[in-house]
Amino acid sequence: MRLVPTDTTFFTMFSEITDNLIAAARVLVDLFEHYERVESKTAEIKRIEHIGDELTHAVLTKLNQTFITPFDREDIHHLTSSLDDVLDYMNSAAERIAMYKITDPPPAAARLSKLILSQCEELGSAVGHLRKNGEVLARCVEIKRLENAADDTSREGIGRLFDSEKDPINLIKIKELLEVLETATDKAEDAANVLETVVVKNA
Repeated sequence: MRLVPTDTTFFTMFSEITDNLIAAARVLVDLFEHYERVESKTAEIKRIEHIGDELTHAVLTKLNQTFITPFDREDIHHLTSSLDDVLDYMNSAAERIAMYKITDPPPAAARLSKLILSQCEELGSAVGHLRKNGEVLARCVEIKRLENAADDTSREGIGRLFDSEKDPINLIKIKELLEVLETATDKAEDAANVLETVVVKNA
């Protein structure tokens, strides 16, 4: 499969978006692995999320200004939105930490953050291959495998939470944090589904 773009700007813009995703995911991993300077790390994720909003807006503006696009306009829009959703849920997790004043997140949160980072790296690789060949599909398969692993991690983490947490309010807070992190992996899978659609349409 080879896409023949009429305007390579979109590919560059998608790479910028995934680079930004990876940057946020790395901060998220550091946040849960080294639970210190929490306020500054959550603020950094928020800053990166604002950059993501600007990058998303730039793609959509470019889309409205471009007559002939490298692949379907609808798919460009869906891919952009899906990638933005991943970052939004990473930021939502950081916001939960601040809003709920979570002092001791469970190990499952750190494991989920690493799965999110791996997915973001795979998305970056997939986007980088869009203008070349079918390596996109292999990356999408891996993104889905990681999402399945995140499902298992989330279920296990919530199960342990119900076994060990005696404070019902804290249980609700931590359960929601894990669910938001797991949703970020769902959104990464959504982006992979769009990438698969692009490859199939342009095969």
